[in-house]
Amino acid sequence: MGERLLLVSTNYAPEQAGIGPYATQIAEHLATRRAAEVHVLAGMPHYPAWRLDPAYRGRWRAEERRAGVLVHRRRHSVPPRQTAARRALYEASILAGGLVAPPRMARPHAVLAQVPSLAGGVLAARIARRHRVPYLPIVQDLMGAAAAQSGISGGGRAASAASAVERRVLRGATLVGVIHDSFRDRVRALGVPPERIRLVPNWSHVRAPSPGARAATRERLGWPPEATVVLHSGNMGLKQGLDVLIDAAREAPELRVVLMGDGSQRARLAARAERLPNVTLLPPAADADFPEVLAAADVLVVTQRAAVLDMSVPSKLTSYFAAGRPVLASVAAEGGTAAEVRRSDAGRLVPPEDPAALAAAARKLAADPAAADALGARGAAYARDHLSRAAGLGRVTALLDEALALAADARRNGEGS
Repeated sequence: MGERLLLVSTNYAPEQAGIGPYATQIAEHLATRRAAEVHVLAGMPHYPAWRLDPAYRGRWRAEERRAGVLVHRRRHSVPPRQTAARRALYEASILAGGLVAPPRMARPHAVLAQVPSLAGGVLAARIARRHRVPYLPIVQDLMGAAAAQSGISGGGRAASAASAVERRVLRGATLVGVIHDSFRDRVRALGVPPERIRLVPNWSHVRAPSPGARAATRERLGWPPEATVVLHSGNMGLKQGLDVLIDAAREAPELRVVLMGDGSQRARLAARAERLPNVTLLPPAADADFPEVLAAADVLVVTQRAAVLDMSVPSKLTSYFAAGRPVLASVAAEGGTAAEVRRSDAGRLVPPEDPAALAAAARKLAADPAAADALGARGAAYARDHLSRAAGLGRVTALLDEALALAADARRNGEGS
């Protein structure tokens, strides 16, 4: 009998940002390289725009086969604005959909989950417990800490509730994967013994840009050769604090600031930038063009609000490194993003929500193209050496193999699984 696996992840392809690409590549890797029968319990595509994909409107359930993976989708609420109450409804609707209509499949050999979806973690733990099989959550972020720092109304109460659920979701796991060492203490604080925590870093899930495409891409996008393009790509939410880029553009009118993506704050940011000729908002780039667009910029920016001490590493950072352009990180110096920028030596750090510091750093990079190119080259080398897809997926496979071996040992010793 072949291996049968279930991955629970609210986000999945065709979503291009956040944890969706990682969930997709894990499932497809397990289906192809292990020849496993892989099922995914997912939501309806909605991220990062926080709008339901038009192709899925009016559908409460969907089953589709993508690259050898059977995806079971369930309808849930999609809040266009983030508040604690709306986020709670979002999670509750995901939980209800999974409880009322679990995926139709035979008994899995193991259940994996992508956290921070609290509902997804609960569903995965419940299915694994019912079938007495290993349960493996991979922690991409922790909602308790995120809610406390989010700036949304009711964040304190939401943080307490989220942390309580996370404690239940993680304490019962066979093993817990974390994407960065900075998560270890927080996961231990939730009651997970340190010997059950494994490092499973994210990888660069985009290909390297095509050589020689930079000039043509800039021309297509209308970026003159002499312009210094400062690009942010990804989710436009509260957590990102993208107002700092609007204010930096006002501070340094010679910079061309580009915000590419979607999210709950996009309309408000567009209104703030309306009278700034050096700010452009673009929709997310198509998958086929994305690496070339990143590589066409002069500086790639990641930002976070000053109140956010984020232990996670945003998915955009691994893509930035692969693009081979210098990274400018306007983030807390103690967080996971800052740690990766320092480790890679591929960028510069500035204080969060400080437009003058951000503008000054961008000007300095623009004034020294050789230094900027050297930072970008170190980022590309770091992506090749440490963030390859093969290495990242290999760690996920090792996590699964270890959990299955532990379950087999428990059965041999008469302890159940």
